[in-house]
Amino acid sequence: MSYTITEHTRRQARKLGVTVKRSLRKGKKISVFRGDKKLADVGAIGYGDYGTNLKKGKQYADERRRLYKIRHNKDRHKVGTPSYWADKLLW
Repeated sequence: MSYTITEHTRRQARKLGVTVKRSLRKGKKISVFRGDKKLADVGAIGYGDYGTNLKKGKQYADERRRLYKIRHNKDRHKVGTPSYWADKLLW
């Protein structure tokens, strides 16, 4: 199964000064880069994210985002971790 990077993720990446590409790592959605340096592989292929959930409607996507942020609150604030990048780019 392959993943198409959403416009939401591309926009978030521009704001943060990083680039994103489809991940070559099995089971991951995107690789995050700053210049030539790879920072992380994030997002499990089998799960939704804000950009993909928007296809089901903004209200649905907003609720999924709220629940994601509650569920991952413990580790999504640690700058530079894969969880941080997933939160900032995918959600």
